[in-house]
Amino acid sequence: MNSVTACLKAVASPTIGLGCMNLSHGYGQPVSEAEGLRALEEAFEMGYRHFDTATLYGATANERLVGKALAGKRDELLLASKCGMAMDPELGRKVIDGRPATLRRQCEASLERLQTDHIDLYYLHRWDKGVPIEESVGELARLVEEGKIGAIGLSEVSAATLRRARAEHSIAAVQTEYSLWTRNPEIAVLEACREADTLFVAFSPLGRGFLAGAVRDSEGLVEGDVRVGMPRFSAENLAQNLGLLAELEAVAGEFEVTSGQLALAWLRARGDDIIPIPGTRSIAHMRENLAADAVKLDAAGVARLDALFAPERIAGARYGEALQAEIDTEEFA
Repeated sequence: MNSVTACLKAVASPTIGLGCMNLSHGYGQPVSEAEGLRALEEAFEMGYRHFDTATLYGATANERLVGKALAGKRDELLLASKCGMAMDPELGRKVIDGRPATLRRQCEASLERLQTDHIDLYYLHRWDKGVPIEESVGELARLVEEGKIGAIGLSEVSAATLRRARAEHSIAAVQTEYSLWTRNPEIAVLEACREADTLFVAFSPLGRGFLAGAVRDSEGLVEGDVRVGMPRFSAENLAQNLGLLAELEAVAGEFEVTSGQLALAWLRARGDDIIPIPGTRSIAHMRENLAADAVKLDAAGVARLDALFAPERIAGARYGEALQAEIDTEEFA
């Protein structure tokens, strides 16, 4: 059994995890520490057991928050974090660095911030294309041998890169954006994961809030919100995409669930090896998302949503040019 699957089973994790980034990063002003601690504590109490953070988020603030909130519950959860992409305080910007010494240094700093002696699942956040993937994974393998991390993950990589990486060491999980309106993993990497019993962890399974109805006007996006620079959220593209959302909401009404819950149920129906990790700052939304674990879609329901959100119906690219250059995932022609 995949080691991450075994850990999730051991802590009795539901099939939906929690992306912790939103509390500290990417969506405007971070929440206060008190609000963040309360949200994470509530998440644990309502049943979440898979918590996902990263060195990058909030320039290390998110790891500190997660570490403080969950320190007393460490043996009751799966803790995931990421290395290889961080804010450089001197340069004042994000830097991708996959050199072995950097990954080791970041891991040791993450362990301290997370108040733990091991991280269950540690991802290479982005492949540094200036460093062979084998070198980065080789260092992570040494961290596994030393007991500092339990398993290796990769984020936003192609099927070809995954295959190269796993020739160096087994890869327990791949994390990539996957949702009704981002179907790219279906091109190749999902199949590559299944070749080697690699879990697929889906970030932004609610389309960065869009599929839950959180964005209906691009003018409402605040400064510091990553969606401001994403083509799908431009005024022109958003207007077209809102037509799809209306159709999704109509289908959700038939099932007597929210559009967000239906989107999560669709992902769960794609396979037991797919783990969505929606992120939110709202405790009510955390509860709503977790309840989607009980929503079941049959093959006809999945096919209906597949057709509704066929890739050619989506207006706008997933990322702008700069972010697109950082990733290694396959793109639709």
